[in-house]
Amino acid sequence: MTAARVVVWRHGETAWNAEGRYQGQADVALNAKGLEQARAAAERIAALRPDRIVSSDLSRASTTAHELARRTGVRVELEPRLQEINVGDWVGMTNAEVFAAHPDFAEALWAGRDARRSATGETGAQAGARVAEALLDIAEAGADGSTVVAVGHGFALRVAMVFLLGLDYAHNLTLGGLWNASWSVLQPGGESWRLLSYNNVADA
Repeated sequence: MTAARVVVWRHGETAWNAEGRYQGQADVALNAKGLEQARAAAERIAALRPDRIVSSDLSRASTTAHELARRTGVRVELEPRLQEINVGDWVGMTNAEVFAAHPDFAEALWAGRDARRSATGETGAQAGARVAEALLDIAEAGADGSTVVAVGHGFALRVAMVFLLGLDYAHNLTLGGLWNASWSVLQPGGESWRLLSYNNVADA
């Protein structure tokens, strides 16, 4: 069995998103704007008639997912593999702070090369592979012809999509960053998926 489409949905805004802080796997809640974004997007995604909703267990993602559950009656399943990249001891830091302390990381980032997010964090490829594996499992567990919604986090979802499209890590800069509460639609195809739409947003 394989789902016909996987809707990949990023969580709504948090205070740390607004401040440009690294969240990683810290459990930062949605702010008021993020909740409104989640509600507006849920109205649009509900029209796709999802058969299953799977979410990262971090509250900013699961709260976003529950807005869709309330509109569809489909329960939310939690999947820790959908969590954002682990940034280790960079949690709470801004890009400017990280770049100032680690200029080699900034250089690698803009050149499209991978780098570990602090000594105790993950590389982009590790996070993307983890999330891609989860999305593969979610798709393969879906009923034939079904629509599955996977709710997660911006960077890890973007890299996972790049991998599922059969591209390498350097191509993650080809796709723009995912907006808060945006959704993208993919068609599963083993380990080489098709991207049907990207970074869709609703007015909130």
